[in-house]
Amino acid sequence: MAVMTTVLFTTAGTEFRPPGGLLGVVAFWAVLLVLGNLLPSRFGITLTPSAAVVHNLRRRTIPWSDIQAIQVRSTAGIKSIVLHEANGRSTELRAPTTGFLSWDRHFEHKLHTMETWWQTHRGPDWTPIPPPPAWWNTPPTPDRNPLDPPK
Repeated sequence: MAVMTTVLFTTAGTEFRPPGGLLGVVAFWAVLLVLGNLLPSRFGITLTPSAAVVHNLRRRTIPWSDIQAIQVRSTAGIKSIVLHEANGRSTELRAPTTGFLSWDRHFEHKLHTMETWWQTHRGPDWTPIPPPPAWWNTPPTPDRNPLDPPK
């Protein structure tokens, strides 16, 4: 943001004029700063005894018994938390996240809290589903012990 503001201020006297002049540039950065501080507080997750309520662009309620796994996904150095559901859907949480420019010292604690809630509240009826095979042409895993001698 600082580099763009500097470019706009240094080019103000040339043929490239910032839209709205100096007042337009100041208003643009003020709105951007306010939105940047307000929007992240709208994202995250609320843990209830029956479900995880995900606050992304839309609010979703995922029952604990439908969640099959909670994992950390790292993309371009930014870690985020992903909820894997029994129906195959994956929901990436917009918060908490941690990365180079926005390091969250409590990210691991928040992840551990979510995992603890999931394990505590998923209920006795929860059963893990088997993961899909790694490749589309991989044969299914045998039901016998792989260390037994062949028959």
